[in-house]
Amino acid sequence: MGEGKGSTLVHLLVVVLSLVAFGFAVAAERRRSVGTIVTDDRNATYCVYNSDVATGYGVGGFLFLLTSESLLMGVTKCMCFGRPLAPGGNRAWSIIYFVSSWMTFLVAEACLIAGATKNAYHTKYRGMIYAQNFSCETLRKGVFIAGAVFVVATMILNVYYYMYFSKATDTQAVRKANRASSTVGMAGYA
Repeated sequence: MGEGKGSTLVHLLVVVLSLVAFGFAVAAERRRSVGTIVTDDRNATYCVYNSDVATGYGVGGFLFLLTSESLLMGVTKCMCFGRPLAPGGNRAWSIIYFVSSWMTFLVAEACLIAGATKNAYHTKYRGMIYAQNFSCETLRKGVFIAGAVFVVATMILNVYYYMYFSKATDTQAVRKANRASSTVGMAGYA
Protein backbone atom coordinates (compact mmCIF):
# COMPACT_ATOMS: atom_id res chain seq x y z
CA MET A 1 0.00 0.00 0.00
CA GLY A 2 1.90 3.00 -1.20
CA GLU A 3 1.39 6.42 0.36
CA GLY A 4 -1.80 5.54 2.22
CA LYS A 5 -3.92 4.98 -0.88
CA GLY A 6 -4.83 1.39 -0.19
CA SER A 7 -5.12 -1.38 -2.70
CA THR A 8 -6.43 -0.32 -6.08
CA LEU A 9 -7.96 -3.77 -6.52
CA VAL A 10 -10.02 -3.37 -3.33
CA HIS A 11 -11.20 0.09 -4.46
CA LEU A 12 -12.13 -1.31 -7.87
CA LEU A 13 -13.98 -4.34 -6.48
CA VAL A 14 -15.96 -2.26 -3.99
CA VAL A 15 -16.99 0.19 -6.71
CA VAL A 16 -17.87 -2.50 -9.27
CA LEU A 17 -19.89 -4.61 -6.83
CA SER A 18 -21.74 -1.53 -5.60
CA LEU A 19 -22.50 -0.37 -9.13
CA VAL A 20 -23.87 -3.82 -9.99
CA ALA A 21 -26.08 -3.62 -6.87
CA PHE A 22 -27.20 -0.16 -8.00
CA GLY A 23 -28.04 -1.54 -11.46
CA PHE A 24 -30.10 -4.35 -9.93
CA ALA A 25 -31.97 -1.88 -7.72
CA VAL A 26 -32.84 0.36 -10.67
CA ALA A 27 -33.88 -2.66 -12.74
CA ALA A 28 -36.05 -3.88 -9.88
CA GLU A 29 -37.81 -0.51 -9.71
CA ARG A 30 -38.50 -0.56 -13.43
CA ARG A 31 -39.86 -4.13 -13.33
CA ARG A 32 -42.08 -3.95 -10.23
CA SER A 33 -45.11 -6.22 -10.25
CA VAL A 34 -48.37 -4.61 -11.35
CA GLY A 35 -51.71 -6.27 -10.65
CA THR A 36 -54.93 -6.06 -12.59
CA ILE A 37 -58.36 -7.06 -11.30
CA VAL A 38 -60.01 -9.96 -13.14
CA THR A 39 -63.46 -11.44 -12.63
CA ASP A 40 -63.87 -15.16 -13.16
CA ASP A 41 -66.94 -17.12 -14.31
CA ARG A 42 -68.29 -17.35 -10.71
CA ASN A 43 -68.23 -13.53 -10.47
CA ALA A 44 -65.33 -13.62 -7.95
CA THR A 45 -62.62 -11.03 -8.33
CA TYR A 46 -58.93 -11.75 -8.09
CA CYS A 47 -55.63 -10.19 -9.09
CA VAL A 48 -53.40 -11.20 -11.93
CA TYR A 49 -49.83 -9.97 -11.68
CA ASN A 50 -47.32 -9.49 -14.41
CA SER A 51 -43.74 -10.75 -14.14
CA ASP A 52 -42.17 -11.21 -10.71
CA VAL A 53 -38.61 -10.54 -11.88
CA ALA A 54 -38.24 -7.46 -9.65
CA THR A 55 -38.02 -9.71 -6.61
CA GLY A 56 -34.98 -11.44 -8.10
CA TYR A 57 -33.40 -8.12 -9.00
CA GLY A 58 -33.96 -6.83 -5.48
CA VAL A 59 -32.37 -9.92 -3.94
CA GLY A 60 -29.50 -9.67 -6.43
CA GLY A 61 -28.86 -6.06 -5.45
CA PHE A 62 -29.00 -7.09 -1.79
CA LEU A 63 -26.42 -9.84 -2.33
CA PHE A 64 -24.02 -7.72 -4.40
CA LEU A 65 -24.05 -4.92 -1.83
CA LEU A 66 -23.56 -7.46 0.95
CA THR A 67 -20.58 -8.90 -0.94
CA SER A 68 -19.08 -5.44 -1.39
CA GLU A 69 -19.44 -4.60 2.30
CA SER A 70 -18.13 -8.02 3.37
CA LEU A 71 -15.10 -7.66 1.13
CA LEU A 72 -14.21 -4.27 2.55
CA MET A 73 -14.79 -5.32 6.15
CA GLY A 74 -12.72 -8.45 5.58
CA VAL A 75 -9.82 -6.47 4.15
CA THR A 76 -9.90 -3.86 6.92
CA LYS A 77 -10.77 -6.48 9.58
CA CYS A 78 -13.81 -4.35 10.44
CA MET A 79 -11.40 -1.73 11.84
CA CYS A 80 -11.46 -3.53 15.21
CA PHE A 81 -9.27 -6.59 14.87
CA GLY A 82 -6.28 -5.49 12.79
CA ARG A 83 -3.41 -3.17 13.53
CA PRO A 84 -4.30 -0.15 15.64
CA LEU A 85 -4.83 3.08 13.76
CA ALA A 86 -2.45 5.96 14.32
CA PRO A 87 -3.96 8.81 16.33
CA GLY A 88 -4.87 11.86 14.30
CA GLY A 89 -7.17 13.13 11.62
CA ASN A 90 -6.99 10.03 9.43
CA ARG A 91 -8.20 7.82 12.26
CA ALA A 92 -11.02 10.23 13.10
CA TRP A 93 -12.16 10.39 9.47
CA SER A 94 -11.95 6.63 9.06
CA ILE A 95 -14.15 6.16 12.14
CA ILE A 96 -16.67 8.72 10.86
CA TYR A 97 -16.78 7.10 7.41
CA PHE A 98 -16.95 3.61 8.95
CA VAL A 99 -20.03 4.45 11.05
CA SER A 100 -21.68 6.40 8.22
CA SER A 101 -21.11 3.64 5.68
CA TRP A 102 -22.62 1.05 8.01
CA MET A 103 -25.69 3.22 8.57
CA THR A 104 -26.27 3.73 4.84
CA PHE A 105 -25.50 0.07 4.19
CA LEU A 106 -28.17 -1.08 6.64
CA VAL A 107 -30.76 1.30 5.16
CA ALA A 108 -29.91 0.21 1.60
CA GLU A 109 -30.15 -3.46 2.51
CA ALA A 110 -33.43 -2.88 4.33
CA CYS A 111 -34.92 -1.11 1.30
CA LEU A 112 -33.77 -3.82 -1.10
CA ILE A 113 -34.92 -6.81 0.92
CA ALA A 114 -38.18 -5.18 2.02
CA GLY A 115 -38.90 -4.19 -1.57
CA ALA A 116 -38.18 -7.71 -2.79
CA THR A 117 -40.36 -9.22 -0.09
CA LYS A 118 -43.28 -6.86 -0.65
CA ASN A 119 -42.99 -7.28 -4.42
CA ALA A 120 -43.23 -11.05 -4.03
CA TYR A 121 -46.45 -10.76 -2.02
CA HIS A 122 -49.54 -11.15 -4.20
CA THR A 123 -53.16 -11.02 -3.12
CA LYS A 124 -55.41 -13.78 -4.39
CA TYR A 125 -59.19 -14.03 -4.32
CA ARG A 126 -61.26 -11.47 -2.42
CA GLY A 127 -64.80 -12.68 -3.22
CA MET A 128 -67.66 -10.97 -4.99
CA ILE A 129 -68.77 -8.68 -2.19
CA TYR A 130 -67.10 -5.26 -1.98
CA ALA A 131 -65.50 -5.72 -5.37
CA GLN A 132 -65.66 -1.94 -5.91
CA ASN A 133 -63.20 -1.40 -3.06
CA PHE A 134 -60.92 -4.18 -4.14
CA SER A 135 -57.37 -3.30 -5.12
CA CYS A 136 -54.39 -5.38 -6.02
CA GLU A 137 -51.61 -4.79 -3.54
CA THR A 138 -48.34 -3.83 -5.13
CA LEU A 139 -45.06 -2.39 -4.00
CA ARG A 140 -45.05 1.36 -3.54
CA LYS A 141 -43.06 3.29 -6.12
CA GLY A 142 -39.62 4.42 -5.01
CA VAL A 143 -38.64 1.69 -2.54
CA PHE A 144 -36.01 0.21 -4.84
CA ILE A 145 -34.90 3.70 -5.91
CA ALA A 146 -34.36 4.62 -2.26
CA GLY A 147 -32.29 1.47 -1.95
CA ALA A 148 -30.32 2.46 -5.05
CA VAL A 149 -29.59 5.93 -3.65
CA PHE A 150 -28.35 4.41 -0.40
CA VAL A 151 -26.25 1.90 -2.37
CA VAL A 152 -24.43 4.79 -4.06
CA ALA A 153 -24.02 6.60 -0.73
CA THR A 154 -22.61 3.42 0.80
CA MET A 155 -20.19 3.01 -2.10
CA ILE A 156 -18.87 6.57 -1.75
CA LEU A 157 -18.53 6.30 2.02
CA ASN A 158 -16.80 2.93 1.71
CA VAL A 159 -14.24 4.34 -0.71
CA TYR A 160 -13.45 7.22 1.64
CA TYR A 161 -13.41 4.88 4.65
CA TYR A 162 -10.87 2.60 2.98
CA MET A 163 -8.75 5.53 1.84
CA TYR A 164 -8.53 7.07 5.34
CA PHE A 165 -8.13 3.66 6.96
CA SER A 166 -5.15 2.96 4.70
CA LYS A 167 -3.60 6.32 5.55
CA ALA A 168 -4.04 5.72 9.28
CA THR A 169 -2.44 2.27 9.14
CA ASP A 170 0.44 3.45 6.92
CA THR A 171 1.16 6.34 9.29
CA GLN A 172 1.42 3.86 12.16
CA ALA A 173 3.95 1.75 10.27
CA VAL A 174 6.09 4.80 9.47
CA ARG A 175 6.14 5.92 13.11
CA LYS A 176 7.22 2.47 14.31
CA ALA A 177 10.00 2.34 11.72
CA ASN A 178 11.29 5.75 12.79
CA ARG A 179 11.22 4.77 16.46
CA ALA A 180 13.20 1.57 15.78
CA SER A 181 16.03 3.40 13.99
CA SER A 182 16.77 5.92 16.72
CA THR A 183 20.27 7.39 16.74
CA VAL A 184 20.44 8.00 20.49
CA GLY A 185 23.13 5.82 22.08
CA MET A 186 22.29 4.08 25.31
CA ALA A 187 25.80 3.01 26.33
CA GLY A 188 26.94 3.52 29.90
CA TYR A 189 29.78 5.83 30.95
CA ALA A 190 33.11 4.11 31.57
